[in-house]
Amino acid sequence: MSFSFLSLSLYLISLGQGGYNPSLQAFGADQLGEEEELPCSKEDKSCNTKTLFFQWWYFGVCSGSLLGVTVMSYIQDTFGWVLGFAIPAISMILSILIFSGGSPIYLYKEHDVLQAKKPIMNIFQAIRASALRCFHCEITLPNDKSEVVELELQEKPLCPEKLETVKDLNKDPKSGMYLLANAKVMVRLLPIWTMLLMFAVIFQQPATFFTKQGMTMKRNIGADFKIPPATLQSAITLSIILLMPLYDKIFIPMTQVITRQDKGISVMQRMGIGMVLSIIAMIIAALVEMRRLDIGRQMRSAGSQSETVPLSIFWLLPQYILLGISDIFTVVGMQEFFYGEVPRNMRTMGIALYTSVFGVGSFVSALLITLVEVYTSSKGIPSWFCDDMVEAHLDSYYWLLAWLSTVSLLLYALLCRYYHKKSDSNSEY
Repeated sequence: MSFSFLSLSLYLISLGQGGYNPSLQAFGADQLGEEEELPCSKEDKSCNTKTLFFQWWYFGVCSGSLLGVTVMSYIQDTFGWVLGFAIPAISMILSILIFSGGSPIYLYKEHDVLQAKKPIMNIFQAIRASALRCFHCEITLPNDKSEVVELELQEKPLCPEKLETVKDLNKDPKSGMYLLANAKVMVRLLPIWTMLLMFAVIFQQPATFFTKQGMTMKRNIGADFKIPPATLQSAITLSIILLMPLYDKIFIPMTQVITRQDKGISVMQRMGIGMVLSIIAMIIAALVEMRRLDIGRQMRSAGSQSETVPLSIFWLLPQYILLGISDIFTVVGMQEFFYGEVPRNMRTMGIALYTSVFGVGSFVSALLITLVEVYTSSKGIPSWFCDDMVEAHLDSYYWLLAWLSTVSLLLYALLCRYYHKKSDSNSEY
């Protein structure tokens, strides 16, 4: 029974996060008002407000995560799990009350009344109208008999030569090509989305194999205290919290001098820099693991059966910190990119695309581990992930991730070269 309640709680948390994460983040960005993605003057700071929002949003998320792995872990270990679960529950209730209390001052999108009342019917109407226009070149009359439509066939062609602009589609959500145009927007983003999956795979390593590495290393501080390996994950969060304010104060002014652009670097360049840093982090992780394996095998050849090697766990800190810095670039850049590259009425879907990168990336990571396990174990030698960490080859897996990420980065750079941003197109969103 207890296990059932625990499983139900985990499912509810996942369902809740999947519901409110994209919606709340898009809603928060909408509070800043609509801004055009056009070049701005040096005196005009409004064009950077969305970038600042996503940076400080992630700063807040990381701050809460740090409190969870430090303060809440201490409370759970010292005062019990009941209090440890009660405090987050009460905090969520208070946050809901505060959020609801601000509803009178929030900015809301204007929606068509009829569309809001009949969303399912409008979808079918859009599909039907699109099919008729594309395949039969017919013009359909509205179902509402009260509306009188006069068709001047002498002036209006039955089959338009080109599709409506996205601006027109946003103004008229019932237009026949509305659903098709939105689908094209999502398809246009899928190649970039796919190239970011390897970054999400690397994102999974600190909680898994990095921790497994740390368990076999020297963790003593003083005579009695041992550092829990999972604690080093807080180095990622701390590096984000400490270094993110420096991004605007130091990094952006430096890049403005080099690139002579008002924003310093573009969103896609920002994501690319983060991907490069994640590759460097994996190379460092592979080198540290090679050193750990060398020491462990020397001990094994000398007759020692211990898996713990006399190598400080703090050798893992550089790879953790680099992953934290890469998050500042890639994760925040992903939020801004997927939010800004979709029409206004699809921004929740845009944020959902960003979050789905990490969800799908976790499955890709599991699939990759399974394939490597099957391939390496079939050769009659210990697999890369065997329980004996002296015989394992995590360094080879890290090198594999670095190579795959490099290929993904090169394809990403190629896609960026031919990708036309929303602000570069003639149609407006």
